[in-house]
Amino acid sequence: MRFNFLKALAVIAIASGLLWTASPTSSAIATPQFEGTVIAQATEAKLPRLEGKAVIELAINGGTITVELDGNNAPLTAGNFVDLIQRGTYDGTVFHRVIHEPKPFVAQGGDPQSKDPSVPVNRLGTGGFIDPELGLERNVPLEIKKAGADAPTYSRTFRKGTDLELTHKRGAIAMARSQNPDSASSQFYIALSQLDFLDGSYAVFGYVTDGMDVVDAIEQGDRLTSAKVISGAENLK
Repeated sequence: MRFNFLKALAVIAIASGLLWTASPTSSAIATPQFEGTVIAQATEAKLPRLEGKAVIELAINGGTITVELDGNNAPLTAGNFVDLIQRGTYDGTVFHRVIHEPKPFVAQGGDPQSKDPSVPVNRLGTGGFIDPELGLERNVPLEIKKAGADAPTYSRTFRKGTDLELTHKRGAIAMARSQNPDSASSQFYIALSQLDFLDGSYAVFGYVTDGMDVVDAIEQGDRLTSAKVISGAENLK
């Protein structure tokens, strides 16, 4: 029954537009890149990095959610998120996809288009952060660190059951993406329950440490009033 349920949940998620690959537990779907190569490319592309941890606060529905971001295990993914918070990218955005049934799944938001009430609902979930200096969408490579590894692995997925540093336990925050593993931009989701079958396919970069009751109460269409960095901003490079 468990296998059938997870398969059904995967179908529901795909149908509702959650950005993931068709087979979330598949083996590598892109050529893996070494840490040094990716960091060099990120530096050249001016991708932000979080060297250490940071604590952020999200204000939603009059409540607050505290999240600890882990730049030790996901430096590019966490760095991108902190940078976008500091730019005000998330202020006023909408949670365009929230799935509570048949089992609590995810609350997904972060599409900059959702700030504009004139944007059709069916377009929400298709946008990302446009770098004002380049006029192009900023994308972050898929970043997953195996347990005990010296550095993350980039641009590839891992099979179900791989021992990872950051997993989809309840309260995990991770980046949504398209089938291209390196297509994450600004959209993120918070896991409403433990979602082991997503491990190795999406980049988890932190966990809710307070306010999970506020997360559980999020409904589709709710607006993220503001996002701010509480501590660790000095770790952004």
